[in-house]
Amino acid sequence: MIWFLYISIFTLSCGLLYLAGEMVVSGLMKLSRFLGWKEFVVAFIVMALAASLPNLLVGITSALQGHPELSFGDVLGNNLAALTIAVALAVFFSPKKEIPADSRTVQQTSRFTIIAAILPLILVLDGQLSASDGIILIGCFFAYLLWLFARSERFRLPYEKIIPCQPQSLKYHLLNILIIFGGVILVAIAAQGIVYSAVKIAELLGISLVLIGILAVGIGNALPQIYFAVSSAKKNETWLILGNLMGSVTIPATLVLGVVALIHPITIPDISLVFISRIFMIVTALLFVIFTYTGKKINRWESVILILLYFLFIILAILVS
Repeated sequence: MIWFLYISIFTLSCGLLYLAGEMVVSGLMKLSRFLGWKEFVVAFIVMALAASLPNLLVGITSALQGHPELSFGDVLGNNLAALTIAVALAVFFSPKKEIPADSRTVQQTSRFTIIAAILPLILVLDGQLSASDGIILIGCFFAYLLWLFARSERFRLPYEKIIPCQPQSLKYHLLNILIIFGGVILVAIAAQGIVYSAVKIAELLGISLVLIGILAVGIGNALPQIYFAVSSAKKNETWLILGNLMGSVTIPATLVLGVVALIHPITIPDISLVFISRIFMIVTALLFVIFTYTGKKINRWESVILILLYFLFIILAILVS
């Protein structure tokens, strides 16, 4: 009976997290187009930041409850899912069965993405992400923002594509703001449920919170990114796909883990699982960058390689735990 209770809480919380994430992402997307930012930048900053709210709130909640390693596993699982499952599904659902990556900003951001994905794994070599490590991660995130907004051509849309400000649209944007705030509140509630049930399930199974974070919480929190990637692919809005996925890797790996480490140092007792995660994260990130450079696109066969890597990682993670 107790198993059913915790699994039910976890499942319902993940479902609520997904629905709340959809509310926030949808509201921010409509509002951000009003700002006149490029599609890639909108997806990287606004969409990915909104989609990363579950990671942030799960991280803060777990840190305050003394279980910050859950956040570390969550971010690892989220990043791997974003660079493999989300990419593969986006390619399969796109009309041309490929995602173009020929923009200079995309190329440069892909290099930053691999640095952001690997940096936490380097900093945790001593078995802990300390407060000073958290400052480094947060500084890395803001350094990219400074670079991105230093020149207007990197983020501004052509003038004719910007949605004009009309009096009748003010009510529409106010409604979007209310949707965003409502979604954030629901995300906070769902995060509490996920952390509570994940800790209880881990205790009953006798497995590490890092593995729970990778297998369950990470996938649950990656659902908004996966859904948005598929939805954008169907509409052939490929710049939104790459922007969202790169941002969904960068923001949790830098900003989220940085904030969590400042609240509570993240100690990783199971170094073997972290070692395997590090290897797969490095290989996946390198392949992602290589695929975006060779042919300036990600095609169907390359996406198959990425998704096979993810399933291989899951198998090995379970075996070593």
